[in-house]
Amino acid sequence: MKKRRVGSTALEITEVSFGGAAVGGLYRACPREAAMQTLQVAWDTGLRYFDTAPFYGFGLSERRFGDFLRDKPRDSYVLSTKVGRLFRPVPEDQVPDHSYVDPLPFALDYDYSYDGIMRSVEFSYARLGLNRIDILFVHDIGVYTHGVEKTKLHFRQLMDGGLKALEELKSSKVISAYGLGVNEVQICLDVLRQAPLDCILLASRYSLLDRTAEAELLPLCRQRQTSLIIGGVFNSGILATGPVPGAHFDYLPATQTILDRVGAMEKIAAEGGYPLAAAAFQFPLHEPVVASVLTGTAKPANLARNLQLLDIPVPETEFAKYDPYTVVQKLG
Repeated sequence: MKKRRVGSTALEITEVSFGGAAVGGLYRACPREAAMQTLQVAWDTGLRYFDTAPFYGFGLSERRFGDFLRDKPRDSYVLSTKVGRLFRPVPEDQVPDHSYVDPLPFALDYDYSYDGIMRSVEFSYARLGLNRIDILFVHDIGVYTHGVEKTKLHFRQLMDGGLKALEELKSSKVISAYGLGVNEVQICLDVLRQAPLDCILLASRYSLLDRTAEAELLPLCRQRQTSLIIGGVFNSGILATGPVPGAHFDYLPATQTILDRVGAMEKIAAEGGYPLAAAAFQFPLHEPVVASVLTGTAKPANLARNLQLLDIPVPETEFAKYDPYTVVQKLG
């Protein structure tokens, strides 16, 4: 599989990467055997960039990634995890509900400070059982997760000390790159305007259906030599399922406006002779600042099906037809 460089670093990652939320039990239980089988499919199909986080199953995803990767040659893959949350053991009846099924018995505290990030890295080493992490992402900082007032506090923590920790880890070669792992554009702009970042893992904001990142973030990333890693290319599923009853967009039931837009997009894809899901999966890779598209599942068959979407020809000229805000009017 082709690789692309991360920012101005020497690090290269595969154009498609594997994300670990589902193997940590997001929304539904993931038995260990299914997790290992899915990771094996990812490896066998050439994926060599793996992204996890302490939050995914409250440590469960990191443990499984570490177990799977431990016997692989260390220079044959790239691994990222995240900082910003610290975990403490609690009784099983006090484990908070963050949509993970059967997580490990911990509760979490947010901490984006210098000490918090350094502690988080040490805990991740222990859970992974590995001696190297390539990329660290500051996880879920911003209004989307915390609201306005708490974001001000967390942003100050990051600016006053958290970024210093990340830069120290990079300069001492503990890690090769760092950035943000978020679901929103504004916090990326706020941080990137004040500090250099090697990369940003951005979910759901640069897709056929949601172009929030286009106006300001993409140009700023080009200017700052910051790579994007794009997750959520199906926008919570609707670009894979189409506008079917119960389809979700951005983690919620799709509105009629979204259903109409996706219906119009399906017609464009049908006229072009390819499935809409193929266009959705391939779309971010036509932007040079994008280093990788992240896909995550706990089912080997689903992963294999997603990767097959790369092999379906979608002409470059097709992507200009998918302006999400005018697509319905164009077809009308």
